[in-house]
Amino acid sequence: MSKFNIPNLILTEVKMIREQIDKMLDVLPESELNVAYSRIELVYRRYMFEQNLENKGVQVTELCEESEGITQQWDEVFAGNLDDEGKEAIYYSEYKWHMFSYKKQACLTGNSARDAFDAELKNDLYVMYQHTPYIQVYENAMAVVAADFDSEQDIYIFDQEFTWTYVHTHENMCGPYFYKISPLK
Repeated sequence: MSKFNIPNLILTEVKMIREQIDKMLDVLPESELNVAYSRIELVYRRYMFEQNLENKGVQVTELCEESEGITQQWDEVFAGNLDDEGKEAIYYSEYKWHMFSYKKQACLTGNSARDAFDAELKNDLYVMYQHTPYIQVYENAMAVVAADFDSEQDIYIFDQEFTWTYVHTHENMCGPYFYKISPLK
């Protein structure tokens, strides 16, 4: 029998970490507490976001090598109507979703966008963030809904067939956006 009780060891470590955090917070001037709070809040929101996906049975995998090609295909499919000059005029390289906010691509917005996303059949999805070079794959994503992404910023969710995309921006007054490729007649 081991002379260490693992659960008690973990609890002791957690208690020590909490005590260290309390000591650090006690030393900080009040003017810095807001900074500490905002950093802790970011960690908390990320944890809650990931926990929600896990509770829904979603499996998240990050792609590395394939990411550039998938991002390029997203650009070709969903922004193919914009030439380089048009993209530059709307600052597309800063935020791809500008094609929707500048009304260069017809789309649904607000609650209509949310409803359209929620209505789509979802199993495996691609997810990309504006300022991150990697694509994530969400497997078993049937239970995912628009509200799951309310805490996320500049996130693009799209099906693996590239027939629709849902975008949640960092701007309260912009989006969310939903765009679906019209089927050929």
